Parts: sequence; structure tokens; C-alpha cells
Amino acid sequence: MKRNKKSSDFFPRKRSKYKLTFFNESSLEDVWTICFSRTGAIITAILLVALIVIAILSIIVGTPVRNLLPGYLKAEERIEMVDKILRVDSLAAEVQRRDAYIENLAAILTGEIKIDSIGQQADSLLSTRRDTLLPQSQRMKEYVKQYEQEEKYTLNVFTPTTPIDGKLFYTPLKGEIVQGYDPHAGHFGVEVQCPRNTAVSSVLDGTIVSAGYTPDYGYVVSIQHSNNYLSIYKYNSGILKAIGEKVLGGEKIAVTGWEKGKSSKQSCTAEFQLWHMGQSLDPEKYITF
Repeated sequence: MKRNKKSSDFFPRKRSKYKLTFFNESSLEDVWTICFSRTGAIITAILLVALIVIAILSIIVGTPVRNLLPGYLKAEERIEMVDKILRVDSLAAEVQRRDAYIENLAAILTGEIKIDSIGQQADSLLSTRRDTLLPQSQRMKEYVKQYEQEEKYTLNVFTPTTPIDGKLFYTPLKGEIVQGYDPHAGHFGVEVQCPRNTAVSSVLDGTIVSAGYTPDYGYVVSIQHSNNYLSIYKYNSGILKAIGEKVLGGEKIAVTGWEKGKSSKQSCTAEFQLWHMGQSLDPEKYITF
């Protein structure tokens, strides 16, 4: 009977009205009065908490504060941020050079540095040009001969030097380089020893132009990038992408561990090549493995 009485009194208690009054101690006059019930107080508290949560989420989503959250930045935004940081560093170095030039110029104008004390070799206007019709020296002949020997292995004669265009290459996979870049021996990439089943990543944004199995190199993936860059990934045990798919820099495209390659139970060897307009590049100059 007591239990039924308590349950019957539960709802009337919830609907009971309560009064909160603020009064002046000096005049005992009511200053502010609030009337509420238990149910109304609970609903009001829930609404206040919900409004606070909505306000915090709006601030995070609608302001740059969201960039401070881990994992929020996309790959494109991360690359753009790194590029801007490098540009800021370059501008800072240029400003330092300009400041040093202005300080030296001010010192010359004020007489702190005498003009005669400045070496004439620093001024390009005072240097004399050599006659290009003069006969070549022995050192020049040796350089030309060495250059011709090196250019034998250059597939594209129109691009003797390859600009990087400020690109940031992702590391395809981490490991120890067991065979370096040697175009004279017909080896146009680097071989990296790494643990089996290591994921291989794309070095830049691009499109899969070749993905398949070969008897000599296992599964091979080729990616065409912007500005005529081409990357090739050999000695894979499986591929994760198909021909024609778009990939982002750092996205996983294959898995190492080809059975017929230079592999063991713990480790295996993978090969990576980087090309630009038909000319092979040394990956170690642009990527840290």
C-alpha cells in the first residue's frame, strides 16, 4: 500500500509549483520572483545545455578553430599549408637579404665603409666577359667530353635539366635502400628493403595508367602525375587500385611482398622509379626513404 501511495504522489510532485524570490534585506521588498515546477526546471536546464553545445559546435565548424582538430585537414589543404609555409620561409630569407643590402648601402653613404675596401669582384658590371671565339682550354674539353658521356643515357634531349616546380613528394614506403639509382647499369630506380605486406603510397596526385602482373616484376603500378611526372612501383604482391582511378598523394595503392622477388618471411624488396618527360630521375634527390 505504501508503494502505491508513493507512485500516486510522483506526478503531483512533478507538477507542484515552486517560487524563487530575491528581496532587498534593507526594505524586505521583493526584487525578483521566479515561479517554476520540477518538470519546467529540468526542461530549461536541458535546453540551456543544448544551446551551449550548439554554440560550441557552431564556433568550431564555422571558424578556423576547426583546423586545430586532429585529422580534420584534407590532403589538399595539408599540401597547400606546407607550400605556404615554404613560401613564407623563402620570403623571410629574401627580406633578410634585402635588409643586409640596405644596411651595407647606408654604411657606404654615411662613410662608415670606404668604397675602395669593397672587392670589385662582387660587382657583376665590373667583370670582363671572355671572348667566346677563343680556343677551348683543356679543362673545358674534359668537361664537354664528360657531359657527352653522361648525356648518352638521357632519353629526352630537350630537357637536360628537370625542374621540380616546388612539388612535395610523399614517401612511397619506408625502408633501407639496397640498390641505388644507376642509369649506366640500366637501373633507373631504387630498390628498398622493407617488411613484408608494407603498404605502398602514391608520391603525388595522379591517375593510374597501368596496373597489372608481370612475370619479372610481380604486380606493377604506374601513375601519371601533373607536369609530365610518372612514377612506377614494382615487386608488389597485390594492387589496391584499378586503371583510370584518381589517387591522392600519400594514398595507398599496392602491397609489397612478391614471392618470386628478393623476399623472405620477414622482409622483401620493392622498386620505385620516377620519370619526367621521358627522362629518369634519381628518387633519392627528391624523396627521403
